[in-house]
Amino acid sequence: MTRIASHRGGLFLWPENSALAFRNTARLALEQAECDVHLTADGQVVVMHDATLDRTTDRRGPVAALTAAEFATVRVRGTEGEAPPTLAHYLAILAGTPVAPRIEIKASATGQPYPGIVPATLAVLDQAGERARSWIIGFHAGTMAEAQAAGGLAGVAWLLEVATLRDLGLTGLVATAQAYGFPEIGVQESAIDAELVAGLRSAGIGIGTWGANHAPSIRRMLALGVDIFATDDPPLAIALRAAR
Repeated sequence: MTRIASHRGGLFLWPENSALAFRNTARLALEQAECDVHLTADGQVVVMHDATLDRTTDRRGPVAALTAAEFATVRVRGTEGEAPPTLAHYLAILAGTPVAPRIEIKASATGQPYPGIVPATLAVLDQAGERARSWIIGFHAGTMAEAQAAGGLAGVAWLLEVATLRDLGLTGLVATAQAYGFPEIGVQESAIDAELVAGLRSAGIGIGTWGANHAPSIRRMLALGVDIFATDDPPLAIALRAAR
């Protein structure tokens, strides 16, 4: 069965990457809740899509410029004054539910990986007792390789931009994924076709995607049998999967 993840907690319905979104996701009949993480100035792992606060909160500037205490004073637009969750808070919301964590490790505002973000993320997972059911995903192959080497996770998925997929081609993609030992790769919905799915399947590599947000693209991903897709409209995806 194709699994469903709520992308950023289901941003068509609730403020993205907010505690409100994850509370609502945790009540849905889906498998994973996808979030994005950055590091604060004092090395705490916090949930935010962008490397800056500007787009989704009442503050401006890089996430990494704030301490965890300062981050707690930020407010997410569209909520009733809620702060963005820390990774620990996000995990606490999902704890005891069938909805598993799917955590995308993001780059800093300079586009570079945060030093130490993988062990910091794993430490929070271990403190919550959630490593074994959590997926780590991200675009930086070296960061994903570090997570894969650490072990103990439900899985690691290397995400690719469409241009990277085009440059590598199927053969190069498979060779790279196998060299790093990635069990799954993820690409944007529009880049997935039956040939890509078949090629990855034959190599024993899983395939996930994002961008399946409307009925035609959701139905197409279900028909192709991708392993998982992250969607901005999880209730629609759940209904369409049930109808199959």
